[in-house]
Amino acid sequence: MQKLNLPTYSFKLKSNEKHTLIFDNLRKKYFVLTPEEWVRQHFVRFLIKEKKYPVSLIALEKQLTINNRKKRTDILIFNADGNPDIIVECKAPQIKISQDTFDQIARYNLKLKANYLVVTNGLEHFFCKMDFENETYIFLKDIPNYQ
Repeated sequence: MQKLNLPTYSFKLKSNEKHTLIFDNLRKKYFVLTPEEWVRQHFVRFLIKEKKYPVSLIALEKQLTINNRKKRTDILIFNADGNPDIIVECKAPQIKISQDTFDQIARYNLKLKANYLVVTNGLEHFFCKMDFENETYIFLKDIPNYQ
């Protein structure tokens, strides 16, 4: 898999007759190692190891319904009160981050009302703080550490 613009972490990998699988420590099972999953697993480790977010506040592929359609957030981090705080949208490294990516995460946030949005393809990372009063977001240099 491609080297990402994130710290290097070690993962449990195994192969079956069709795919390489990666063990997800949060969901406690193996998943097919796609480029997007590679980014998700790295970013989750980054949040836990570097930014000190507790595992207990992180949900992966959390389902939500928007306009009667089922969607999933890649990574959702809750605050200590149990409310959504950060939504992370992961793309494969070869996918260029575009306005469509931001529109996707913004649609999710109309429902979730998280304070921060993160979009990453593992090579580029965009961090935004929501400005609900002006219905926009402010780009940040980094995501805050867990308080």
